[in-house]
Amino acid sequence: MHLVIINGSPRVKKYSNTDKIITSFTKGFCEKGNTYELYTISDRSEWEKARNAFEKNTDILIAIPLYVENIPGILLEFLETLPVKKEAGAKIYFILQSGFAEGCQLRCGEAFLENLPGYLGCEYGGTLVKGDNFSIRIMEGDNLARILAPYEKMGRLFAEKKGFDNEEAKAFTGPEVFPKPIQFLLQFMFKTFAKSFFQKAAKSWGCTKSLKYKPY
Repeated sequence: MHLVIINGSPRVKKYSNTDKIITSFTKGFCEKGNTYELYTISDRSEWEKARNAFEKNTDILIAIPLYVENIPGILLEFLETLPVKKEAGAKIYFILQSGFAEGCQLRCGEAFLENLPGYLGCEYGGTLVKGDNFSIRIMEGDNLARILAPYEKMGRLFAEKKGFDNEEAKAFTGPEVFPKPIQFLLQFMFKTFAKSFFQKAAKSWGCTKSLKYKPY
């Protein structure tokens, strides 16, 4: 199986959580001889090559970060430049990832993606939905490897099942909604420990203003 992968994140590759997820996913996907080619939407110089790859191939995977209930504007702009496929059999698959931990936070975006392939003359191949990915950017070494390891497994499974339409992919999302005790605990953590962690991280990135700073 040969897969055209499009990183739909507006962030440059260096700071893209989506790129790290793709790297782990393709490691599992390629274990048994499968191949892929990767294009990054944030680099507009790659758009023409990405369009050509879309036209010539039948298996396309678009990996997307969810920020505010829909896909990034730069990806929408790119998709509007794609031709509608005239030959039947092409499929578009999606990886939808977010910092929101509950599955319910990503369902609006998933519903949009279910309809998107039809506008491009393709079939829908399913979406791998997963939240709680905020820490990918700030983790390193073994901690980062531990977070990304499940995506490697899903890449392997994707190659075996030829898509995300299976029970393993559905279960990968995790909890749809946290139980009330967990919600209360998370609220407490974000007001205390997480707040301190974010402040230290911001300082290490060169931020000089308080996290409460509201210039507008």
